[in-house]
Amino acid sequence: MLRYGKIGGGLVALALLTGLVAAPPASADPSAALAGNVLTYPTAGGTAVAVNDVIQASLKTGTNATFYSSTSGTTGIKCAASSFSAKVLTNPTAPGTATESLTAQSFGTCTTNVFGTTGVQSIALNNLPYATSVTSAGVVKISGTTAAPVQSTVVLNSLLGTITCVYRTSTNSLTGTAANATNSITFTNQPFTKFSGPSLCFGTAYFSATYSPVRDSTKGNAAVYVN
Repeated sequence: MLRYGKIGGGLVALALLTGLVAAPPASADPSAALAGNVLTYPTAGGTAVAVNDVIQASLKTGTNATFYSSTSGTTGIKCAASSFSAKVLTNPTAPGTATESLTAQSFGTCTTNVFGTTGVQSIALNNLPYATSVTSAGVVKISGTTAAPVQSTVVLNSLLGTITCVYRTSTNSLTGTAANATNSITFTNQPFTKFSGPSLCFGTAYFSATYSPVRDSTKGNAAVYVN
């Protein structure tokens, strides 16, 4: 889940090109296709990102990943560190939809201001890997399955001891936006609903985060673009 650029742990986010781009000369990399694919590096319309390449990103500098109890409030949890890693499965000619497998997503340096809680032990995105798609229009979608739903487990310290909150998405998916101009993927107010946990776990946790820059770690951390 670009220059392209659980609760995480994936979980998963371009000024976009919406038409075909002219193909440059063949790449020196024999594993890469000609330009004109949905995902390219190190420029828009550049060399096609190869199948099995690993795409990674951390939070945009100076931002947090947040899990708030409302879309406009600031009550909940924020994390100063988060990152994801995904393997490219398909990368067709643009316009089209590339597919990936979100294999890892982490959250760290988290704090809480939820009444009755005193700290965050951990936030984990469960049931990885998740199927992920990226369209030429910059729509990023992370999807679970019936057997392995999109789920996040949050462990908090409280005045009464440790509490565990488990959340799932009602649509079994998360949707974000990729933006070439900022080399980013952004998730905004993606809702997780409480699946289990005591009353201190709020009923809905809205996830927001911007990951930037998004890079192809297999190709020397080259910037990835969506076409």
